[in-house]
Amino acid sequence: MPKLTLISHDLCPYVQRAVIALTEKGVAFDRVYVDLDAKPDWFLAISPLGKVPLLRVGDAVIFESAVILEYLEETQPNSLYPADPLDRARQRAMIEFGSAILSDIWGLEIAPTWEVAAARIEALTQKLARLERELGDGPWFAGQKFGLVDAVFGPVFRYFDLFDRLLEHGILADKPRLTAWRAALAARPSVRDAVVPDYAARLERFVAKQNGYLAAQMTKRAA
Repeated sequence: MPKLTLISHDLCPYVQRAVIALTEKGVAFDRVYVDLDAKPDWFLAISPLGKVPLLRVGDAVIFESAVILEYLEETQPNSLYPADPLDRARQRAMIEFGSAILSDIWGLEIAPTWEVAAARIEALTQKLARLERELGDGPWFAGQKFGLVDAVFGPVFRYFDLFDRLLEHGILADKPRLTAWRAALAARPSVRDAVVPDYAARLERFVAKQNGYLAAQMTKRAA
């Protein structure tokens, strides 16, 4: 098997998906970080969209996290998808749903005003209410087996560590299954260790640089 190298950014949730999947599969890989504010020429030469993650497979390069996850499923042991085609399709759909939730999270991070932030909070509340209805008894999305949907939502819930400190958002209120899933994901070694040790501080610095509503809340709490 060719050597695998994951081209990463320290905050990217899509990178974290790939890291979690590789870790759960027990696959050895190297990790190289790039600064997306000052993209090096070698990165631009191999990244058609100028984004991470990229997976180097020997001399070949795969881009887009969903494609990387599918490639890993096709080539590596310890499948993270169910065998049943209908269950597999449902989980693929939930991965796309996870990406839509990340879009709302991004909008909340950079929201310039409370009104914009409130709209994102409402969108997240509605989406996560639907997700609550999709969940079973856990501890994972599909029950007893950790899968790719779990790898996707580990990074999603990590943002709530910051939101909980800055906002009285109520997004996860009255969602006991999501709350339990969030806690199980936070304790999973593959999820916990998918980020750099000072991830929380780096995320706060990133949000502060946006000069939006969340940044104002950070300043207020620090005063």
